[in-house]
Amino acid sequence: MGQTLSEPVVEKHSSSGGDERLIYGISCMQGWRISMEDAHATILDLQTQSDKPRQDAPADERLSFFGVYDGHGGAKVALFAGDNVHQIIAKQEAFKRGDIEQALKDGFLATDRAILNDPQYEDEVSGCTATVAIISGKKIFVGNAGDSRTVLGVKGRAKPLSFDHKPQNEGEKARITAAGGFVDFGRVNGNLALSRALGDFEFKKSHQLAPEQQIVTAYPDVTIHDISEDDEFVVVACDGIWDCQSSQAVVEFVRRGIAAKQDLEKICENMMDNCLASNSETGGVGCDNMTMAVVGILNGQTKEEWYEKIAQRVANGDGPCAPVEYAEFRGPGVHHNFDDSDSGYDMDMDQRSRNVIAGGKKGRIILLGDGSEILTGPEDADMIDNEEEDEDLASQAQPIKAEEHDHKPLPTTAAIPEKITRPIVDAKEKIENVVKKEEKSQEVKLGREECRSSGRNRALLCCGAGRSIPGGMAGEDRAGWRGGGGGGEGGEEATEAILGR
Repeated sequence: MGQTLSEPVVEKHSSSGGDERLIYGISCMQGWRISMEDAHATILDLQTQSDKPRQDAPADERLSFFGVYDGHGGAKVALFAGDNVHQIIAKQEAFKRGDIEQALKDGFLATDRAILNDPQYEDEVSGCTATVAIISGKKIFVGNAGDSRTVLGVKGRAKPLSFDHKPQNEGEKARITAAGGFVDFGRVNGNLALSRALGDFEFKKSHQLAPEQQIVTAYPDVTIHDISEDDEFVVVACDGIWDCQSSQAVVEFVRRGIAAKQDLEKICENMMDNCLASNSETGGVGCDNMTMAVVGILNGQTKEEWYEKIAQRVANGDGPCAPVEYAEFRGPGVHHNFDDSDSGYDMDMDQRSRNVIAGGKKGRIILLGDGSEILTGPEDADMIDNEEEDEDLASQAQPIKAEEHDHKPLPTTAAIPEKITRPIVDAKEKIENVVKKEEKSQEVKLGREECRSSGRNRALLCCGAGRSIPGGMAGEDRAGWRGGGGGGEGGEEATEAILGR
């Protein structure tokens, strides 16, 4: 976590727009950070950015672009990305022939080269994530490098359209180590908390390796989604949002705002206010820069019809939605960890949280942006398995079905190897025998009576405690002395047993 201010900067920069296919709202806020290192871009018609721009393309052929770039180590690379990624993608040969997937891959790497070859960035050490969505009338293309995220709301359900690139992911770690790097404390070379990014050229110095094979690479994963009638909106945001909320929680929050007929940029502003930490002592959660965009997919409807349709779905209970009160600002530091998901729901979960079932209880573990985990409640304390930290987040995205865990008996002592249980049983029997012998000892009984009645200094051997109690001590002082150090564990309990208390 970077340095923080004494008071957060809560001024927001918001905008909105749309056409016949979609509407959008976007907002960003500096928050507690000493500077703003996020950047973003919204382009309704991406074809206008190509070498041979087409003006006023038909709506069904139009491609819209939404990108969020989360900088680290400075803002320069993020600002370059915000100004140039969409233009560079639109100039790729693959884009001109309609291959958007390849254009995203080529465009990300071309952006990296452009930064590297620009003399003004010669000594630049900063970098940034990049998550971008290109939306046509029928498809959504998402390119992602880093741990910003794009999520689709499908009747209130969160469907991930990108997957976080963290160093501890199995595939990412394999590339890092093969390139000569290492992962320590969930960070690349003990430093960078994400494994793909634009910039960060200190991790891209091998001349023998291709760009996508470097310790840190700008090469994106690309997801393609066919738009359906159930698709309601897309959320594109940096980890300043996702570190505070699961994807499902964000989708439900946005859906509640839409049902309340709020403007999309206002919903983004409300989410940032609710994610903002009430102070800077939260370990970084809620203290980051925040950028969030919501893109409504109209599916042939007018803006008004789209709002009304989602409101009706919510009113009819058609898909999960945040409670009514979440449509209003509830104050900074209120991290809403609600999730109304149906346990039988089989859509891919967001990759930074996963359902877990233990002892018949269902809970949620939320993976933070630095690779650590938090629990949604104290009742989930027995649900963390630290051995899973290195699992690929794509595998974590698979929901755990309750029937896989039902009717499995808990381990019994019969299932524990005797070489472990035998010494425990033997030790227990020895202790019980010693206590019984001492309780029967007349000497101990006489000593007990003398200790209780006499003010003279006497001593009573404490079996198992390895020390003596001065007989002249008052009861309160004696109890305190027994509770002090020097006797080893179990001393006080053994003394109480001998004295018959």
